Amino acid sequence: MIGALFGLARPLIHKLDAETAHRMSIAALAAAPALRPAADPPTLATEAFGLRFANPIGLAAGFDKNAEAVDGALGLGFGFVEVGGVTPLPQPGNPRPRVFRLPEDEAVINRYGLNSEGMEAVAARLAARRRKGGIVGVNLGANKDSADRSADYATLARRLAPLADFLTVNVSSPNTPGLRDLQAESALDDLIARTLAARDEAAAAGKPTPVLIKIAPDLTMPELDGMVAVARKRGVDGIVVSNTTIARPDSLRGAARAETGGLSGKPLFEPSTRMLAETFLRVERQFPLIGVGGVDSAQTAFAKIRAGATLVQFYSAMVFKGPGLVGEVKRGLDGELRKAGLPRLTALVGRDAQAIARGETL
Repeated sequence: MIGALFGLARPLIHKLDAETAHRMSIAALAAAPALRPAADPPTLATEAFGLRFANPIGLAAGFDKNAEAVDGALGLGFGFVEVGGVTPLPQPGNPRPRVFRLPEDEAVINRYGLNSEGMEAVAARLAARRRKGGIVGVNLGANKDSADRSADYATLARRLAPLADFLTVNVSSPNTPGLRDLQAESALDDLIARTLAARDEAAAAGKPTPVLIKIAPDLTMPELDGMVAVARKRGVDGIVVSNTTIARPDSLRGAARAETGGLSGKPLFEPSTRMLAETFLRVERQFPLIGVGGVDSAQTAFAKIRAGATLVQFYSAMVFKGPGLVGEVKRGLDGELRKAGLPRLTALVGRDAQAIARGETL
């Protein structure tokens, strides 16, 4: 039903500029009564970071930046939702226009620049819905004009850890000048140490909130080695692979292909999935990974799992395929498992990581 309605509305939605359409989607999800999705098949139940997910399909950060429509998003059937990026202080982000559709490529370029209503607005919304259930993560970012960006992440962790099921340290957005410099090994080590200390302080005697790191798909292999070394040494709970890319494949046809910003959607699938496989091989199952980038079908979600993802996220594909994609992906994954005669997706995590890292298969 949801997919059919989107099919009818899509031509009208796509006549609007991309950011206006996005805001309308958030408002509609926030205002509508939350749906009650059908129970997921037991085959899709997944455990990661000490949490139990009814299914492994999540809504990626960037869609619901300010935690306005969490319950509406969960009602679409997602196994979890990640809100944000959130910054300590409100900031407007970059001037509009700052998001562009590339329909021919089923891709999006954005240069939002971590526009955020700020930590306190998000904290208030998360606190108000805390008893409603559902797994909700928060993506953390630094203010553009911050004098100490590592301190920003610690501030966010201290405030939001008690309200979130997991936190993601976003040091890979390409739209805040200098933010990706925090992926360098020494800078990241200091940042993660301070963030974990703040998280532990917030937990007091309770169970600490899992902390993940979100990385770029544009890393060199030595840079990836350094990031994984920090993650393993500091005992983070997971890595999200990956954020948007600053690369522009020659295959792009959309009129907006020359716009600056991060590219997401179908063209991101191959580079992000290879980076996922490379990360999986380096992590050596010390902690789980979330695969994100170019997921637009059950087949692409399954490829992320084969490359090493325990959980999978998407967002950009809904711009072109609508919210019905959530159910399609879950049904497809369940079908793959039944075809293989396996009880759980976890049996397939990383099965083809070596071959994918070598570029042999996807």
